[in-house]
Amino acid sequence: MAYTIRQGDTMRTAGSPKLLEKRRLDAITLIEGGMPQVAVAKKLRVHDRTVRDWVAIYRRQGSKGLLAKPVPGRPTKLKIAQLKALVGILDKGAMACGYQTDLWTCPRVAKVVGKRFGVGYHIDHVGRLLRSLGFTPQKPERVARERDEVAIKRWVRRDWPRLKKKPSA
Repeated sequence: MAYTIRQGDTMRTAGSPKLLEKRRLDAITLIEGGMPQVAVAKKLRVHDRTVRDWVAIYRRQGSKGLLAKPVPGRPTKLKIAQLKALVGILDKGAMACGYQTDLWTCPRVAKVVGKRFGVGYHIDHVGRLLRSLGFTPQKPERVARERDEVAIKRWVRRDWPRLKKKPSA
């Protein structure tokens, strides 16, 4: 299974730009060799629509349109392998990293990234990193520390039926 990294609203298969370029050119070679687009998509482990898009670009621009383009913006601080490792760490939960609760907060993630990978992230940017990995913010359910489940069950079983409004006849 190919590991994907979210970039904006699209998913991009992990790999160097040259590797991805080679795959696009391989797709065109296979299609020109007579292989159906669906079979090419299956062989290269991409969506059929992706292969159709590559063919359309190739017909309009030639192989020049399929070449790797420079990626705008600052490069990520973590490498692909480190991002994969971070996802594994996050999936295990915060308690596996020695925290008292299983809640991942931005400061906790920043601290783990710093310890494990030697890369510093400002707390305000950790949320973007998490979203790029497909994680979404979660609000923990708030529960009072004084809450007594046994007493609540007893009250619901014993007192609630007595206090509940009865339907009129």
